[in-house]
Amino acid sequence: MLDTLFPFLGGLGLFLIGMMLLSEGLVAFAGGSLKQILLAFTGRPIKAFASGALITALAQSSTATTVTLIGFVSAGLISFTQAIGVVIGASLGNTATGWIVSGLGLKVDLGFYTLPLLGLGALLKLLAPGRYKELGRALAGFGILFLGLSMLQDGMQGLAASFSLAHLPTQGYGAHFLIMLTGLALTAVLQSSTAAIAMTLTALDAGAVSFDQAAAVVVGASIGTTLTGILVAIGGTIYAKRTAIAYILFNVIAGLLGLLILPVFLKAMHATGSYINIPPGAVGLAAFHSLFISIGAALCLPFTQQFARWVQRLVPDRSARPQHHLDDSLLQVPALALETTQRTLEELAQRLLNLYQHTLNMSRPNTATADLQQIETVLDQAYEFVLRIPSAADDPAVATRISALLHTIDHMHRLRSRLQNPPNGDLHDSRYQQAQTLATELNTLAQASLHGQAPADWLEQIQVKAHALTERLSTIRGQLLAAPQGHDDASRTLRITDTHRWFERSSQHVWRSSYYLNLARQTEL
Repeated sequence: MLDTLFPFLGGLGLFLIGMMLLSEGLVAFAGGSLKQILLAFTGRPIKAFASGALITALAQSSTATTVTLIGFVSAGLISFTQAIGVVIGASLGNTATGWIVSGLGLKVDLGFYTLPLLGLGALLKLLAPGRYKELGRALAGFGILFLGLSMLQDGMQGLAASFSLAHLPTQGYGAHFLIMLTGLALTAVLQSSTAAIAMTLTALDAGAVSFDQAAAVVVGASIGTTLTGILVAIGGTIYAKRTAIAYILFNVIAGLLGLLILPVFLKAMHATGSYINIPPGAVGLAAFHSLFISIGAALCLPFTQQFARWVQRLVPDRSARPQHHLDDSLLQVPALALETTQRTLEELAQRLLNLYQHTLNMSRPNTATADLQQIETVLDQAYEFVLRIPSAADDPAVATRISALLHTIDHMHRLRSRLQNPPNGDLHDSRYQQAQTLATELNTLAQASLHGQAPADWLEQIQVKAHALTERLSTIRGQLLAAPQGHDDASRTLRITDTHRWFERSSQHVWRSSYYLNLARQTEL
């Protein structure tokens, strides 16, 4: 018994590790390619659907697709309605592994032929520069995956004699539902619908389950894959919750459709098998998986707007303004985590600069104190988030961008502190006219840069104006200290000097935060 159980368990473990390495390696190697594909093909629902299916099939991970999607929705790159199409496509792309396993893995001993990939992958991981290390991880994962599948197949052949579902009923919806729950439980234990379906395919190939039972298990695995989505939804941002709920709802709908059409499909497969004298097998099972997902997609895609509104009603946004877009799940894709942080800081910078302009105009809104408190909270969260973004020692672009974002957060914090404590007195006083004019021009340039409407040399202009304010402070301080002063004159000197220092310090932080925010954008991966 142990000589069959151990290879089965070892094969299953290798398959899961291979899937993990392949998925993580491909996602890390692809970097900005995921972003480019999604952004290029997320116009109409059918294009969003195609991009979701393509990315998931290539990355071998619907999780990678949904994580990327969460970041894009939260950053405002695509709408939630467009995201629905990608989510549906990800479900179809998830069926690609079943075709690979049934079409090649069970027919050819790929575990033997992919062994060289393990050596090549290990060499690339150890010796290759930059992102090619991640390509090595993906190649090694690919080799381990099929080596595990080969061991799983051998172990299942031995277990088939002692493990069988033949005692379970196979006819009627009640029987199908019971077997479906088995597939759901299997996926819950393995935390991978792909692994559950690979096990089912090898069990079918070994004769441990019938085709009817295997088809019902696949339906259960398709629904069970949403359990990971439930974990993502718990404690995630509003965007993570909505994306996870959309993924869950679609897979449940598609799974129920699969259960509904299962008797008809089985009759058709058995009739076809009798006609060509070949019983239905693993390829037919992969086809069934793709079939009911495709039917679900065909029914849901025309109603993506209604689907999106339904999810939004199920998961309402109870805050007037989202606290932040930084979800921990984004840390799995450093390029995406950096992009989302960048856009979060750009949004906060716009709010800070607006408040700065109101302060210069002596027209601060009543909500200024609350807004500044909320900005401080999000900046603190952004700082903690950036520190947790993985940074490889041999990837200077990631390290440079992380450093730039941390500098940005620091100067935005300091600007917020200046706005929290504006100077006393009338900033429209003629003594401050030159400083106010320079600060307003500087702030206008910084705001225009956030909208992409600033002149080419906007950063140099901001620097010149910031230096002019520094010189203005030095000049005013010298003039005031040179004049003879009484007690009242000394108080007035301090007030005027402090006000000019406020102009000078605020402008420095606007300049520096603009500089580092631009540097982070220029270092985009």
